[in-house]
Amino acid sequence: MGVEPENTLRSFVRAEQCGMDAIELDLHLTKDGALAVMHDADVDRTTDGSGAVADKTLAELRQLDAGGGERVPVFDEVLDAVSAPLQAEIKDVAAAHALAQVMRRRDLVPRVEVSSFHDDAIAEIATLVPGVRTVLIASRWGADVVDRAKAAGAAALALNIRRLTLETVEHAHGEGLRVIGWVVNTQEQLRLARALELDGATTDHPEIRRTGRFTA
Repeated sequence: MGVEPENTLRSFVRAEQCGMDAIELDLHLTKDGALAVMHDADVDRTTDGSGAVADKTLAELRQLDAGGGERVPVFDEVLDAVSAPLQAEIKDVAAAHALAQVMRRRDLVPRVEVSSFHDDAIAEIATLVPGVRTVLIASRWGADVVDRAKAAGAAALALNIRRLTLETVEHAHGEGLRVIGWVVNTQEQLRLARALELDGATTDHPEIRRTGRFTA
């Protein structure tokens, strides 16, 4: 989203062209049950429309400009537009069932990792899609975050790097969990990610991958 309209096909193609290891996207259900790719629960910030995604049909979403003439995509379109591994974030629990249907239909367990802030969404998708890899996301968390991830069956934690400590990373690693830091958009944050020995980092700026090799 740092270089292209966020959660659009153009941004995903750009990320793949830049050689990113994986592409993160966000999922909400439309009024008629389509898996719309959008970060917010409403369309106000990222399109020229207004209102909640859940109150709009897919046809109504298609009429909106998501930036630079891009349209709001659905999950299947992203799968067809790029071949890179994906991390699909369930923004609301209701989307878990719709995502599970697509994952089973298209045999996506090897390609798609599922993440969410909601413990129950992680547990739900794991029940619906055997073998799926899951990630529990947290911005603020307590000492129980590692136990929460394990209880939900998650294999990894995605944590706000501004609040991430070595103690939390070591605890997670000690319990066999990977740790991803978000959002790593500066060289200072990239240095911190490396100092904490994180397993991965999410960024809005794909060029950080290239420049960070030499300057971080």
